[in-house]
Parts: sequence; structure tokens; C-alpha cells
Amino acid sequence: MKAMILAAGFGERLRPLTETTPKPLLKVGNKPLIQYHIENLASAGVRELVINTSWLGDQIEAFLGDGSRFGVDISWSREHEPLETGGGIRRALPLLGSEPFLLINGDIWTDYPLEDLVNRPWSEDMDAHLVLVPNPMHHLDGDYSLNDMSGDRKGVQRVSYPEQGKEVFTFSGLSIMRPEIFAMFSSASEKFPLRNVLDRGINAGSVSGELFQGVWWDIGNVERLQALNLLMQGKEVAPVKKSRIRLN
Repeated sequence: MKAMILAAGFGERLRPLTETTPKPLLKVGNKPLIQYHIENLASAGVRELVINTSWLGDQIEAFLGDGSRFGVDISWSREHEPLETGGGIRRALPLLGSEPFLLINGDIWTDYPLEDLVNRPWSEDMDAHLVLVPNPMHHLDGDYSLNDMSGDRKGVQRVSYPEQGKEVFTFSGLSIMRPEIFAMFSSASEKFPLRNVLDRGINAGSVSGELFQGVWWDIGNVERLQALNLLMQGKEVAPVKKSRIRLN
């Protein structure tokens, strides 16, 4: 299985840090955020990676190179300007191939075991599989609900839109996607959010999901970055509002 790391955003909410340093290279603990993703993917047996870049992308490429020093092989999908999540993936499809791929939003930090996604049995009737998390404090409305599925795929449910009486969760930025679900977008330079792709699959009942309740952060602003760094140093951290993972 290949993996794609989304790393092309401006990181506007992290200014002034991202005026000179791209968000994926901001340090968490003693190393850049994107390095955790690469090391975790390598540990899970994923060696072929695709990373999209735009804002200050040359710095990311200079740091990671071809990926060999991390035990992976990196292909680069360069965008003149960010194409949003869906557009960035569509542009990278020639590098991703025809098989389902693992997708990671580049601005999250989590202890989710990626090998669980890599080794998850893949059903032919599923177009995508989303990892959801409990709603952060500022986004109590959430994004999606989970419905029971028939069969023996324990821990996996069908993703649906929020309905009255159903618990709702937030998309974590971790998922598996089939490349063909992006075929409705013919242009490799079109901007569109990932939600535009997922909507069709959710309506058709072909998106599955699971709830992860382990450690999950998104590096949405300077305050959250600082709080995570304090946590990793073993220091007490006051409650911080985590920023939702946006689908656009």
C-alpha cells in the first residue's frame, strides 16, 4: 500500500511561524511534524510515499529528499498554489497508482497504529474508510455519525451524516481511499475539498469508518503547537481547544 501525506497548505493559523517555515517542518518535540508520519508509516511497512507541496515546498523537499534516510521512497506532487485537499489528491493520482492508498493530513499528531489501516481487510463495496475521533471542544457538532454494518467486520461501521439522536464524531485526517473515486474530476489543476468526493460515497453507503479514542492532536495554531510540545516534555498542560480537521 502507498500513502499520501497532505503537506501543501499555507498554515495561515500558525503565522508568524509559517511565514518562514512550512507547517510540516514545525517541530513537535525534537523533530519536524512530518517526520513522525514518515517514521510511523515506515514502521507500519509502508515504503512508497507521495507528498504534495506548495507553500515553501522547497524546504520540505530539501529536508526529506528522496526519503532514503528514513527507509522510504518519496515522490513529490508539486502545486503552484494549494489545490485544497481533494484537488491535491486528484493531482497526485498518477503517482498513487490504482490500488487503495492511505491518506494522512500533514498537520495532525497521533498515536493511532497505522498498521491497523494497512492490514485492514478491504471490502470491494467500500470506496473509503475514515478514522473518526471524539469531537474537540470547539466543534461539538462534529462531522459524521457511525451506523452498524452487517457482516463480521468488527469495529467498522458505515459513515453517515449526522441525524437526530445519533452520536456525531470528527474526521481525524486519517483514512484509506480508492483512487477511482476522484475520477469525476478530470482536471489535475482544479481546486476542490475532499468533502466533495466523500459526499457521493456517503450517500451511496460506500464509506466505512471507525472511532479512535487514543491520542490525537491537530496543530491548528501556535497555542496548540506549544501545548503539545509542553505535553511531550512531561509538563502539565491546561485544556486547549483542538482545531477540527477541515475537509477543504
